[in-house]
Amino acid sequence: MEEKIIKETFSADESVQKITNYLDNYQNNKIFEYLKDLHNADIADLLQNLDPVLRLSLINIISDKFDPEILTYLNDSLREEIVETLDIKQLATNAKELDIDDAVDLVEDLEEKDQNIFLENLEEEERSLIEEGLNYPEDSAGRLMQRQFVAVNQSWDVGQAIDYLRDNKENLPEDFYDIYLINNNQEAKGVVPLGRLMGSKREIELNSLSNKELRLIDVNTDQEDVALLFNKYGLVSAPVINNQKKIIGSITVDDVVEVIEEEREEDILKLGGVDHTDLYESVISTTKSRISWLIVNLMTAVVASIVIGLFEAAIEKVVALAILMPIVASMGANAGTQTLTVAVRAIAVKELTASNALKIITKETFIGGINGMIFAIIISLISVYWFENLMLGLIIGIAMILNLILAGFAGIVIPLFLDKLRVDPALASAVILTTITDVFGFLSFLGLATLFLI
Repeated sequence: MEEKIIKETFSADESVQKITNYLDNYQNNKIFEYLKDLHNADIADLLQNLDPVLRLSLINIISDKFDPEILTYLNDSLREEIVETLDIKQLATNAKELDIDDAVDLVEDLEEKDQNIFLENLEEEERSLIEEGLNYPEDSAGRLMQRQFVAVNQSWDVGQAIDYLRDNKENLPEDFYDIYLINNNQEAKGVVPLGRLMGSKREIELNSLSNKELRLIDVNTDQEDVALLFNKYGLVSAPVINNQKKIIGSITVDDVVEVIEEEREEDILKLGGVDHTDLYESVISTTKSRISWLIVNLMTAVVASIVIGLFEAAIEKVVALAILMPIVASMGANAGTQTLTVAVRAIAVKELTASNALKIITKETFIGGINGMIFAIIISLISVYWFENLMLGLIIGIAMILNLILAGFAGIVIPLFLDKLRVDPALASAVILTTITDVFGFLSFLGLATLFLI
């Protein structure tokens, strides 16, 4: 077995430099020699960092031996680009060693015509498993699960289980962590960790080694809920069951890590008003995907400007108002965004629910008030010193307190309200929050100034 000691992380820049040199000098043999020592995830990084022209050249050279697993590590837009340059029949031939869950992930992103070609060039058993996986809802446990798993009769002892594993090597998953116990109806009845099995005497019954609690995952469960289950109970694998309570697959922790990363990335992008990673898309495509939220932001900015316009006369009389008013609005937006970020994350991991919502809303509103008073004192002193106007300092201080209280309240209530409406809080909360804090910030500061200063 070849040993690989990891001394440092993969360097995409170094790989790009080497491959570029090999391509420039038409050294195809060295390209294959270099790539065979790389993990498919590293090859994906290499492809993503290569110049588009050189990337196409490299794909054409390695197309006959292109491992479909590489596609599972690629950005979605780049995956589509590379698939278009590959021969689908050859890709299907190379996919024999691909795990079924990875194959399903690959096939679902192909165009219908390419899907049919890909499936037609697979063996019947593999094709039926992929087609079955495609029938499950997108982002469900059915799409995520592996079809290979180890299940033995619950009446067996350790010796029978070990003999079974030794006699059925070719039918076992490449990696597995647990052995599932089933009854005569293929229903899940227990889970025995592999380490516990191997450390026990042959005559011990498997039921006595089974985990105290059995965590079963319905095949239609959303993948985000699956990730939460693994995280909450510290699972390394879990059986997936159908409507008849029969085991039909297994989800392992490595699959869940990918889901967690995918969901985390999705929430971060949505908080910024971006639907997906568009780093590798064309300028026109990227512009189209981002412009809709920019238009929404423009509309909210117009609303804030209208509010400012209502106090045009006051601003003309006291220029200091124009100088200070952005401070109140920006502090409200920043404070609200802090609360909002925590709230969106808490909703995603089921920490913020209807049962504790009132308590959290009260807490965040109270925090907003405390921060408001602290920064009110600071900005009031600055304003009095700067403009030599005690009333102006008092007004901006009051406005600061009111806006930060609102920011704390809205930062929790808005994502909760959107979640209740089944709208993704990560996608729409930021725009709504910014509009509220901007409008109220200008309204409170300029309104108070009109009442008491003008």
